[in-house]
Amino acid sequence: MNRVTVVGAGFGALTAIRKLRAADAGLQIDVVAPRPEFVYYPGTIWIPTGLRRPEDLVIPLDNFFRRMRVDYHQAEATGLSGDARTLRTSAGDISNDGIIIASGGQFMRKLPGIEHAIIPCGGIPATTAIRDRLAEMDGGTLAFGFAGNPKEPAAMRGGPVFEFLFGIDTWLRKQGRRERFKLVFFTPAPKPGARLGPKAVEGLLREMRKRDIQTHLGHKMKGFEPNKVITEGGEFEADLILFMPGMTGNKWFAETGLARSEGGLLKANALCQVEGAERVYVAGDSGSFPGPEWLPKQAHMADLQAEAAAHNLLAELAGRQPDKTFKAELMCIVDSRTKGMFVSRTEKGGTVLPGNVVFHWAKRFFEWWYLRQYR
Repeated sequence: MNRVTVVGAGFGALTAIRKLRAADAGLQIDVVAPRPEFVYYPGTIWIPTGLRRPEDLVIPLDNFFRRMRVDYHQAEATGLSGDARTLRTSAGDISNDGIIIASGGQFMRKLPGIEHAIIPCGGIPATTAIRDRLAEMDGGTLAFGFAGNPKEPAAMRGGPVFEFLFGIDTWLRKQGRRERFKLVFFTPAPKPGARLGPKAVEGLLREMRKRDIQTHLGHKMKGFEPNKVITEGGEFEADLILFMPGMTGNKWFAETGLARSEGGLLKANALCQVEGAERVYVAGDSGSFPGPEWLPKQAHMADLQAEAAAHNLLAELAGRQPDKTFKAELMCIVDSRTKGMFVSRTEKGGTVLPGNVVFHWAKRFFEWWYLRQYR
């Protein structure tokens, strides 16, 4: 009987588990993650404005693990043996015949004073902190921004920042409080959202102008103070700072001997194999993958990579040549709490559809549809 280890409990990891089990009923699957729960991060954009509660988005995985017949290990990965056949964890060693690493990434926190900003995609505690701060404020300046990893252009997550920005603006208007707040969007990029495509950039900037949201674009970040955003192009006061830094690999990757990109992620090929390692695969934010410069770090992409990883690992275990690649595809709805802008992009081109209430409800329906398989 073959034994496969899956590291993580996010989008890529859970998709890998489902695909492995569907393809091989007898496979032994070990899952390693700090907690037996799945956080649906796309829905956290609605926590600050009350459309979602934390308990709506944190799904216990005990029932899912039982249905999938996996052995769950509540632990953190800490390293990998030289031949990759033993995963080191905080709860002991776990042997494997193959491994899929989908443990996500970590945000870079090197900017001076970054502790004065809230990282919106930093989990449930971050979004509840935003909710509570907004509830306490009677006015002031709200700053929303993001940056990337200069050594890993793909390792950034700017899309949710637009959703927090537009969603909070919509919510303040609904409450009749918007005139007491100034909203400022900032990023080192001169064209924010460029990974979504030129039409999306135009649409996002047009929406900001329409909503009287000020912009501070194209200036390298220098740091933060308790009530200030500082860039090479100047500084401005801010009473609440939401900032999404670039991403890099998990700390435990340094204890694996696996090939890493210049930006710190696991270096993978088009088959999701970690380069130079035998039967080691990666999916989602943990990996640096070949593809177009706009290749996204998002849940949809992690799912596609996990499908390829599971297929190819099983092929190797069966003595076959791995052959499945993943499709480079960006697909998202930039939500504003009552409407949504649909954006898709492939190597053949892209589509941008302007804000519509239908897309907002489509995003909410997809959340229900996606989560039902894990409840």
